[in-house]
Amino acid sequence: MTRPWGRLDDRAVAWLERLLTHDTTSRLSNLPVAELIADECRTLGIAVQLRPDATGRKANLIATLPAADGTTDGGIALSGHMDTVPVDGQEWTSDPYAPEVRDGRLQARGAADMKGFLALVTAALPRFAAARLAEPVHLAFTFDEELAARGAAQMIGDLAALGVRPRACIVGEPTSMRVITGHKSVTIVRIDVRGRSAHSSLPASGCNAVEYAARMCTAFRAITDGWRTEGPYDPDYGVPYSTGGIMTIDGGTARNIVPERCTVVLEFRTVPAVEPTDVVARLREEAAELTRQMQAEQPGTGIDVVVEDMVPTLATTQDSPATRAAIAYGGIPSDEHVTYGTDGGAFHAAGIETVICGPGDIAQAHGVDEYVEIRQLEACQDFLATMLDRLSVAH
Repeated sequence: MTRPWGRLDDRAVAWLERLLTHDTTSRLSNLPVAELIADECRTLGIAVQLRPDATGRKANLIATLPAADGTTDGGIALSGHMDTVPVDGQEWTSDPYAPEVRDGRLQARGAADMKGFLALVTAALPRFAAARLAEPVHLAFTFDEELAARGAAQMIGDLAALGVRPRACIVGEPTSMRVITGHKSVTIVRIDVRGRSAHSSLPASGCNAVEYAARMCTAFRAITDGWRTEGPYDPDYGVPYSTGGIMTIDGGTARNIVPERCTVVLEFRTVPAVEPTDVVARLREEAAELTRQMQAEQPGTGIDVVVEDMVPTLATTQDSPATRAAIAYGGIPSDEHVTYGTDGGAFHAAGIETVICGPGDIAQAHGVDEYVEIRQLEACQDFLATMLDRLSVAH
């Protein structure tokens, strides 16, 4: 009878089951998973720190396995996020927090995105800890990647505060073990419109916040239409131009009251040739012009443009140390870039050469009955074994 877990070793299976049973949806704490991994590091004598966020309910995890000569500077960082997306409104065929192997697939929330990678790295730690490494290996596990990589933004400061300076980073997002060197930026913008309420029969006595919010939406649509029809284009992406859209609108109180307030949340994703801050500047110019029009109607009105989150672009070269290392460990070479954002953008922006390479397919992430192929997990286990072999002093 075929073993359902394939070639995965017992430690890998144990850690997969352990991490996937915890609900670490971004609205909750990631500490149950962070503390499990930190305890394993402490047991193995690996220096580890949990770096909390402002609330104390979430934390990044940073651990360092020094080189054989005691060096902790440089080296390779392995990074992944501990949070997951929710299962609200999804009709799963099994308990999303009771991992189950079906037909060669491990099914659970986070199996692909991305506790599979975290579990395999944690399972391999005893072998890494026992080895004589030619250069250090770091763990850089984050919170709130699913909330526009907020943990990664903090992680850059955490690494600097601890004096940890990896020469390269491999982020284990699901890429089917292909080595991905680029992704678009992601920017989330909130537009707050302050109007003036009035009876709907006397509209000139007020200032309609919803109508001015709609004008901002129209202006933004003109920007995104321009990207689609005029570029700039980048053929390395499946969608070769920058994209964006209106995600939520909240405004008005009743059918017979001129709306006093309206809030719009929009998102845009840019290719490297488009600077996100320039897009925000264009939105603020439009807001300033509309504010002048609003204040001509009623004083005290206006529009604020607030950047809520920003994930930088990842643009690593094919001959970078990170790319060469990931391919040497068994990652599949690829010229493809991806449209989704990752923590890798923050590492790249901080000067750490970074690639994305991990088990599973992004098509299975976030959906009903999320799964990762067992063979993908086997490939990642082999990747880590080859990494250890190549980093050992004997080589």
